[in-house]
Amino acid sequence: MDKFPRTTVGGVSVSRLIVGTNWFLGWSHQTTAKDDWIKESMADYRRIADVMEVFFRAGVDTVMGPLTQNPVALDAIKEAEDRTGVSAIRVDTPIINIEDTPAARDETAALFDEVKANGAVFCMPHHSSVEQLLDKSIRRIRRLRDYTDMIRERQMHPGLSAHMPEVLVYADEQDEDVETYIQIYNSLGFLMQLEVDWIARIIHGAKHPVMTIKPMAAGRVPPFQGLNFVWNTIREQDMVTVGTITPQEAAEVIEISMAAIERRMPRTNVRSTPSRQHVSSH
Repeated sequence: MDKFPRTTVGGVSVSRLIVGTNWFLGWSHQTTAKDDWIKESMADYRRIADVMEVFFRAGVDTVMGPLTQNPVALDAIKEAEDRTGVSAIRVDTPIINIEDTPAARDETAALFDEVKANGAVFCMPHHSSVEQLLDKSIRRIRRLRDYTDMIRERQMHPGLSAHMPEVLVYADEQDEDVETYIQIYNSLGFLMQLEVDWIARIIHGAKHPVMTIKPMAAGRVPPFQGLNFVWNTIREQDMVTVGTITPQEAAEVIEISMAAIERRMPRTNVRSTPSRQHVSSH
């Protein structure tokens, strides 16, 4: 398999396909039972490393998630690095304390120290923290510079995680010191707070590369449909973040994504379908 295409974010070369962690850490966006099944299935960091190894060997060396706050993910990355000789690019999305007090800032600074110590290249405060700072009445993200300065001081690249598309818009309007953003984007509009075409316009108008997430709407859209839509409606500098739970799924996602970029049919096995024999040419 050819090495996966890359883009540049803040002067750093990253794979355009990013390894997501929801399906490693138990956030299915479906049911409690599914969350529990994921946590039980992936409790051993070596199971996660099995999946990461497939990505790393294909040149998909960028991993996103709240890594520092989930040590099993860090252990898995290290294991996959040892197996492949690949040095992973860590995109850490820590959940921070955004209270406007000296104690809260000290807490956040200490967390950023951990994030740096764990090898993060990009530090992108989690959307659940960032969006508490959003003030729509004045179109601003309050006190954002407090956190981006802390990140820069630790020689990491700052970015913003977002579910609310206003985060991208306001950060650009304020000319904030960020290198990239995370934004939900899928054909179903799942968890997106505006219509799909609106989000597409926001992504295309963004000043910096965008890391899109949830391309398959947390399992609600099949990979062929979901990935073809996203890859064909983002810019060449933008990225797609995908969660998988088995090595085979990882290999399929890589091939379907490569095929979408190269505008060809993917070389994957056809899914089992009871009526397939009536239309198959093989």
